[in-house]
Amino acid sequence: MTERRFNKLKACLDRRQPDLTVLTDNVHKPHNVSAIMRTCDAVGVHEFHAVLKTDEAFRARSGIAMGSDKWLDLNLHDDTTVATHALQKRGFAVVAVHKSERSTDFRDIDYRMPTAVLFGAELFGVSDAAASLADFHVSIPMMGMVESYNVSVAAAIVLLEAQRQRELDGMYAACRLDEATYRNTLFRWYRPAEAAFCLEHQIEFPLLDEKGDLLNPAEFEECRKKLG
Repeated sequence: MTERRFNKLKACLDRRQPDLTVLTDNVHKPHNVSAIMRTCDAVGVHEFHAVLKTDEAFRARSGIAMGSDKWLDLNLHDDTTVATHALQKRGFAVVAVHKSERSTDFRDIDYRMPTAVLFGAELFGVSDAAASLADFHVSIPMMGMVESYNVSVAAAIVLLEAQRQRELDGMYAACRLDEATYRNTLFRWYRPAEAAFCLEHQIEFPLLDEKGDLLNPAEFEECRKKLG
């Protein structure tokens, strides 16, 4: 890779939003998951959460995701209740895109707060369990005959509103990732082969210089020889 590529990756990380995320509740269609992930990357979401019955149900289609699955911190969960509680314990307000008696217009939510936007499967929507746990319910006004948008379209609409609010508030103007997350993510993105080796052998990622080169290449090579 080139120094220009390295700088592009850093610029992307500088805009990542650690307190804006998405949780999908059994959205199984690969093209929908992939499209949502692509939007997440586009608006600066750093981590993506999905509740699935089996890991095999998760297969991002590269033609739709456009490689965005490589740029998100993926977290797969078995249970909606556990996933929702875990996010709330971290300080996230869970905003379910779900029509109910307590639904408000999606534009009325303040997405500058730590927010996890919850989306359900296109046919069934957000599950009753997830809806009961959500801090807010929002809906997207519809003017036609159909009752709802495709889930990936709904995700784009809501996330773009979150981006708009955060951009107006200057939340993309300075890096918001903690130092360790920034450094480790940059290493995984820019030097995937070395990162895979480190993860396999459970060793820390080596440091990079300002051009993306290993700060101590001889030391890393010696480590690689010892560990095979």
